[in-house]
Amino acid sequence: MKKIQFIILSLCVSFVTFAQQALFGGQDITSPEIHANNTVTFRYLAPKAIRVQLSGDFLPPQKIETAIGSMDGPGIVDLTEGENGIWEYTTPAPLRSDLFGYTFIVDGLRVPDPNNVYQVRDVATIQNILLIGGGKGDNYAVNDVPHGTVAKRWYFSPGLNVERRLTVYTPPGYESGKGSYPVLYLLHGSGGDEDSWTTLGRAAQILDNLIAHGKAKPMIVVMPNGHTINPAAPGESIRGFFKPAMGMGGDPGAMELSFIDIIKLIESNYRVKKDKANRAIAGLSMGSGHSEHISAYYPNTFDYIGLFSGASATPRNTEPLVYRDFDKKLETQMKNGYKLYWIGCGKSDFVMQGVTELRAKMDQMGMKYVYRESEGGHTWTNWRDYLTEFAPLLFR
Repeated sequence: MKKIQFIILSLCVSFVTFAQQALFGGQDITSPEIHANNTVTFRYLAPKAIRVQLSGDFLPPQKIETAIGSMDGPGIVDLTEGENGIWEYTTPAPLRSDLFGYTFIVDGLRVPDPNNVYQVRDVATIQNILLIGGGKGDNYAVNDVPHGTVAKRWYFSPGLNVERRLTVYTPPGYESGKGSYPVLYLLHGSGGDEDSWTTLGRAAQILDNLIAHGKAKPMIVVMPNGHTINPAAPGESIRGFFKPAMGMGGDPGAMELSFIDIIKLIESNYRVKKDKANRAIAGLSMGSGHSEHISAYYPNTFDYIGLFSGASATPRNTEPLVYRDFDKKLETQMKNGYKLYWIGCGKSDFVMQGVTELRAKMDQMGMKYVYRESEGGHTWTNWRDYLTEFAPLLFR
């Protein structure tokens, strides 16, 4: 009797499991599977496919041509078809500790991994992510440490005459405490928005872990939307579900000129220290250019400046006011003094020439800076590294 009951129960469980998978389109496939030695197996069910490939930033890079120049892109490898139409690829060597992105390409169509719910958007591309721990990847993981709060906040910008959205990270203990904090203004690149640094950049996890281990001072991090044509990330404003694209920046110079609105908002609504010694600004790519020119245009506002993969030393005297007479602005910034001017760039980054020109200009002026040259190019792998290295140097 008990044996019959067990069989019936087993059949019921199997039926429920099958029904759930059928109802929601699930697949009983593990992908990615991270093995004990940190090799990884990727699987994709496509019994009628002719060719299935894997594209990932852990693979040897390939050169791709873009509207802004040639750059390293994710590598591509073929999967092998096995039983029941399941295609499979296992990395030949263990992956290093890091956060990686990947997608599949099925008969020429790029698609996400249906068996991996962990996804992020990069411009208009959805990619899956996986994390390999045991090294620098631990900086990006959610660890058993006190956590800060990430909030999306709307504000009115008088300079742009529009409601806009930004992201604010407040450190652990902010809500229950009374103390004041320094502020890092952290800016995204041309393809990003106010969500980029918390999704692709893992800024909250990085700050949580650095602060918990005493490597960085507790700080507020403000991540605004750098595209003045878009008040918020795709789908989060009255513009609706528009398709994001590179280079949707709006009027040149508008972000820099209106940045004072963001500082006033933060200093009016958060417990922050309102002096130069407790303000930092940094950004990647386009945000690096914003940081460079904002800090020079307001030369007595920031004691800490970080340029991640982007800089321009070319005179822009025919362009908006914020870009004009850059050499004079840089000299004024140097004379006013600052505590850290940090520049990071990958060896194969297409912006290297601009970075080299700016460094030459600063060398000629006698303007001090810290330079960090890394492997690779214009990638989130580098930018997460730069934030992890830059944040501990702030507000000391």
